[in-house]
Amino acid sequence: MVVDKPIDWTSHDVVGRTRRLAGTRKVGHAGTLDPMATGVLVLGVNRATRLLGHVAGADKEYLATISLGATTVTDDAQGEETSVADASALTIDDVRAAMEPLTGAIEQVPSSVSAIKVDGQRAYARVRSGEQVELKARPVVVSAFELLEFEPGERAVARVRVECSSGTYVRALARDLGAALGVGGHLTSLRRTRVGGFTLDQARTLDQLGEHFEMVGLDDAARAAFTAVELDEDQARDVRYGRALPGLSVPSGKPVAIFAPDGSFLALYEAAGSGARPVAVFV
Repeated sequence: MVVDKPIDWTSHDVVGRTRRLAGTRKVGHAGTLDPMATGVLVLGVNRATRLLGHVAGADKEYLATISLGATTVTDDAQGEETSVADASALTIDDVRAAMEPLTGAIEQVPSSVSAIKVDGQRAYARVRSGEQVELKARPVVVSAFELLEFEPGERAVARVRVECSSGTYVRALARDLGAALGVGGHLTSLRRTRVGGFTLDQARTLDQLGEHFEMVGLDDAARAAFTAVELDEDQARDVRYGRALPGLSVPSGKPVAIFAPDGSFLALYEAAGSGARPVAVFV
């Protein structure tokens, strides 16, 4: 399922509602969205939950609004302000120039209120209990950081589009952009428009799903989320037994979706030596 998550709902709230709509407890989600964020949340129902860990690693696209002129403890509008500066001298060229070093393969320090565990406890829990949390920088890829609109002022506003690898924090991009401009910054809105091959065009609101419950079939979901590899009947027979496929050339680094000659989804495979081996078999 592809849900257009409403604001102020947690991803777990959406899972709970979907369990009631689907009539099953076996529902999960790929890639958490914060309560203040809206947009594409991919859910798996029953067998499809086995795909979610792989879907969560797909690249993502966002539309975001950044306020320049203040920092917050959470790097977004839900946190208490920690510093304020006058951003009225900023120009659109200043903002574009500061965005360039934040594009491409970068080292990013995640937001201190992220779900990353520190000594077994979530970072956000430590921050909310009053601790000072410092997280290590992580390599991420920001393939696009595009300025769509700029409103100058004491609290300047930048509306941006971001395409990034899994594990990238758009809140941290807002924080780092404000720091580079010398005025501080934080995220004020976030809408996820794509997770891998799943887009807002496919997404349905919870109200829409309540009126007409609609799911993406497993075959179509696998084609949307992974590179598709079509097999002949002999190869498909081996896949059904969970065998490796020597001589099958597949891209390295990410699983591929394996399909039978009739178009049905069989399994996820990954590159192994001169062939491919199963990651998860679905038949």
